[in-house]
Amino acid sequence: MVPKTKLKEFDFLRKLALELGAADARVIPASEVVVEDRVVLKCKVGCTNYGKTLVCPPYAPTAKEFRKIVGEYSYALFMKFKSKAEADEDLKENLSKSDLSTLPKSEKEKVDKFWAAWKTDKKEMLTSVIKLEKEAMHKGYSLAVSLVSGACQICEKCQTETCICAHPDMARYSEEAVGVNVRKTAKNACIEFTFPYPNNPESFALLLID
Repeated sequence: MVPKTKLKEFDFLRKLALELGAADARVIPASEVVVEDRVVLKCKVGCTNYGKTLVCPPYAPTAKEFRKIVGEYSYALFMKFKSKAEADEDLKENLSKSDLSTLPKSEKEKVDKFWAAWKTDKKEMLTSVIKLEKEAMHKGYSLAVSLVSGACQICEKCQTETCICAHPDMARYSEEAVGVNVRKTAKNACIEFTFPYPNNPESFALLLID
């Protein structure tokens, strides 16, 4: 069992996460990262990104593999980021539609504006998380590795045909893709998880440290 007092050793990462834009960040024992097979099932059922990026199933490690990986770590930094993209109830209804062709032009523009802002925020979150990963490595934690919520946003089209990532220095596995139950892990980290989100969507990230 990891002593709670030892978690203060990584307070420099928690503070840096907040400086880099995280709305909240907590260091927890790695054993409190919850990994479940059913989370990956949700990736396979109903997710439009399934099979489209190398950070998602079926290319990502399985939940079984990731549980073993997490077991090799002692600590984790769990973070919440809030997007500047904003949606009222009417817009949320349109965001869930797969066919936007029937929407008035003004409504479609709102949808496009939301997703553009959301995508920009996801890229900024990824940049921040990679900076944290590098800072941890710089301090001697050479096996630090980060994950983020959702599918990869770096390229317009992922090179799934060759299975060779065009940006291996930037691409990171999706938490959900490897089975992380973000809601339960947030609860273990004492970080508020709001679903459905009120106006601004939340994204979460994870940094495994050892």
